[in-house]
Amino acid sequence: MKTFDKDRLMLAIAGPALALVAAFALTMIVLGATGINPIEPLRIMVENAGYEDIQVLIVNQAGTYYLAALAVAIGFRMNLFNIGVDGQYRLAAMVSAVVGTAITLPGPLHILLIVLVAMMTGAFWAGIAGVLKAKRGVSEVVSTIMLNAIATSLIAWLILPKNLGVQVEGSNDLTTGEIAQSGWFPALSLGDSGEIYGFTFVAFALGFVYWFVLNRTRFGFDLRASGASESAAAASGVDSKKMIITAMLISGAVAGLSGMPVLLGESHTYTLVFPVGVGFTGITIALLGRNSPVGIFFAALLMAFIDKASAGLDTAGYAKEIGTIMKGLIVIAVVVSYELVRRYGIRRQQQKVGEELASGGAIKTDKEVAA
Repeated sequence: MKTFDKDRLMLAIAGPALALVAAFALTMIVLGATGINPIEPLRIMVENAGYEDIQVLIVNQAGTYYLAALAVAIGFRMNLFNIGVDGQYRLAAMVSAVVGTAITLPGPLHILLIVLVAMMTGAFWAGIAGVLKAKRGVSEVVSTIMLNAIATSLIAWLILPKNLGVQVEGSNDLTTGEIAQSGWFPALSLGDSGEIYGFTFVAFALGFVYWFVLNRTRFGFDLRASGASESAAAASGVDSKKMIITAMLISGAVAGLSGMPVLLGESHTYTLVFPVGVGFTGITIALLGRNSPVGIFFAALLMAFIDKASAGLDTAGYAKEIGTIMKGLIVIAVVVSYELVRRYGIRRQQQKVGEELASGGAIKTDKEVAA
């Protein structure tokens, strides 16, 4: 049993480690091939991350990424690929901003209302794909991609001044109006270094909730069983179609929370420059973190580090898009390295079975059973 646990731990670590090593090696090769010093940009990024204000930005960004990755991971555990997290997150942020601006309540109730609206909006948008998958067999990959496009167009229409938007005086930007201060989530002030969004701590706390529900509750067992084998889950009395809809609703609700750190902690409004692409980065983070709350945490920090530390590369004469290249190579490396590790794991397991048979372990077990 101990040997098996060691092998499993080794395989769990080998995938992300191999992916990161390969991604950084490929980045250096690409930079070197274009005539750029491959070490200097990385050195500058590490140096930038040493500043406290950059560290605060990294932590805040990691909180947003963490929620998006949790939303993706919930779908993965059900064997569902929720590519629509980005659309669910943006639509939820906008609708909750509109409601939060229109209604004023005492502080905690105001914040709670905004959060609930965000969760319900995200759940509704993801639930459409869940119903299509369960009732009509429509691939959630196709439906969520289409819903992303619809969400983008819907937001662009809703934010027009003639609908729900507000034209900023002296600017071409459109907003939903500013949420009253009672709807601002308290932040942790670090003086001149800035503030850590209060909702960032909520995001990391949800990682524990995610782990507990999946690993210590009957619902979590049913979810994982349905994702592993629908027929086996059905044999144990689990309605797989119901679980598909439930998983997509929960995934969408968590996706809706992804915009709360920024909305409640900094912008207090939804504008045309509200961060985009968060959901797609969440897919990378969930894959790199192997759907584990701890793995996702470190993967979110890594992606946030690349985002914020690479922003200052242009001042040193390097293109800040180097960070984008690194993130793209990580995606490729994750897919390839995990497949290699999976194949090695199968061969290793077959080898162990062969060694056990050769040593007479199977005969001994039969005698013990007969006795």
